[in-house]
Amino acid sequence: MMLALDHLAVSAGTLEAGAEWVERALGVPLAGGGKHAHMGTHNRLLSLGDLYLEVIATDPKAPKPAWPRWFDLDNFRGPPRLTNWICRTDDLDAALAAAPAGTGTATDLQRGDYRWRFAVPPTGKLPFDDRFPALIQWQGDLHPAKALRDHGIRLTGLEITHPQAPALRAALRGLTDPRVTVELGPYHALRATFSTPHGPRVLT
Repeated sequence: MMLALDHLAVSAGTLEAGAEWVERALGVPLAGGGKHAHMGTHNRLLSLGDLYLEVIATDPKAPKPAWPRWFDLDNFRGPPRLTNWICRTDDLDAALAAAPAGTGTATDLQRGDYRWRFAVPPTGKLPFDDRFPALIQWQGDLHPAKALRDHGIRLTGLEITHPQAPALRAALRGLTDPRVTVELGPYHALRATFSTPHGPRVLT
């Protein structure tokens, strides 16, 4: 199971609050994203060079789906924060077969010209207390990172902390990105560090 880091997700109670939080933290504006009709969510995006950052929230104008929203957004409370990371694969079915139970069911999705298959967990929450990455397989050559304006923001590190760090590392054996580290700790957390035109910045 070969995986590659694809993007990061910041969840928020409202899209406006999430975008404001990221723009204040990183010092650059976000681009417009779009709506995910199947999930009742909407987003805004920021280029990270080879990756991108997504701010996502429930769409108050969309009907609530009959299934749990991705990124456990149905249960989101509190201020905006970094909640998830997403890895891409060329074979989602094979990646799911090798992934921990509960990673999700492959679901075909589309937003505008973008088409992808996404592993949607049955409860909305991913294994290892949401510290395991969501899995995506893009369909075709289109990818958001290629279309976004580059403001010079780059991810320099993604630290995942979890009490079951050895098991989580084993589950991520198909990922070789040196920016991603899994640390042992009494709690579970995500911490992303960035280089920006304004100096190093952190999102948690």
